[in-house]
Amino acid sequence: MLGHELCRVCGDKASGFHYNVLSCEGCKGFFRRSVVRGGARRYACRGGGTCQMDAFMRRKCQQCRLRKCKEAGMREQCVLSEEQIRKKKIRKQQQQQQQQQSPVGPSGGSSSASGPGASPGGSDGGGQGSGEGEGVQLTAAQELMIQQLVAAQLQCNKRSFSDQPKVTPWPLGADPQSRDARQQRFAHFTELAIISVQEIVDFAKQVPGFLQLGREDQIALLKASTIEIMLLETARRYNHETECITFLKDFTYSKDDFHRAGLQVEFINPIFEFSRAMRRLGLDDAEYALLIAINIFSADRPNVQEPSRVEALQQPYVEALLSYTRIKRPQDQLRFPRMLMKLVSLRTLSSVHSEQVFALRLQDKKLPPLLSEIWDVHE
Repeated sequence: MLGHELCRVCGDKASGFHYNVLSCEGCKGFFRRSVVRGGARRYACRGGGTCQMDAFMRRKCQQCRLRKCKEAGMREQCVLSEEQIRKKKIRKQQQQQQQQQSPVGPSGGSSSASGPGASPGGSDGGGQGSGEGEGVQLTAAQELMIQQLVAAQLQCNKRSFSDQPKVTPWPLGADPQSRDARQQRFAHFTELAIISVQEIVDFAKQVPGFLQLGREDQIALLKASTIEIMLLETARRYNHETECITFLKDFTYSKDDFHRAGLQVEFINPIFEFSRAMRRLGLDDAEYALLIAINIFSADRPNVQEPSRVEALQQPYVEALLSYTRIKRPQDQLRFPRMLMKLVSLRTLSSVHSEQVFALRLQDKKLPPLLSEIWDVHE
């Protein structure tokens, strides 16, 4: 958590991802109780079902609070029943007893196969996202989807490599403070950004479902998600040993290089912090591809005309990522919610990026037309 995210239901301070939504402890518990005890059948709104939900009204109208929970994206299937929780506690106690009796520890084959998997929701206890991981398998459709996404990314990357010779060279040997050198470094970075944007647009068109959307929604989703996907790809290319980021195989940059290109420390530091955090998660190509697809289909973006349709297109990618992480790391209950939390971090970084773009305009540094269009920069 970054410390200041708000609950998507009532606007109170969020504590984490619960039942697939960034929410507070109060709304997490309310949703769980409503599902387990069948509260939806008893709730009734005195205001015709149109109450505006906030930290005060959430206590006044249960029906509208539950409606807002579902509109925000909370899923009933993420809630464990009382019987599931009881079985899970028994299984956990048995695992602890086995670990105490066996010198092998939790890394043995049997415990890995039967351990709890990641879940997008929170449990009734810690709210950190635990679920039932036994027998989880990818469906044939999910396997095909993942193969298509990874292949599309590889294809787009190869096309980008062919653009490498066209990039303005990074100035070497010249006075680093000279006006020409500064302009050349800025041009170098903006041209890399253009290649990245083109790669993202190309990839989005190959993501199943994207071209089914109307043109207005395609544009709205790309405008909002492009910088966030660029930051994900930047994190993917981060080398923790050299603390540098490599683009197009051969272009490697340190923090100082970013600064010399005209970017502010207030933007550079969060980029590298995010990159380090992503590296600690250790995502593979499939997880990156699925996370990017989920990011593209974010229904709450500005100017989206059909949010329910966008959300429906996002759902299969969320489910595929959940299953994939359960299979890959069955003992790591926090892996899936941690990935989703990175999407929240990206929203914050996107805001910082907007401030960076504004600062560049104050410095009379003009962005190329494609970047101005995608980032809504109006001269």
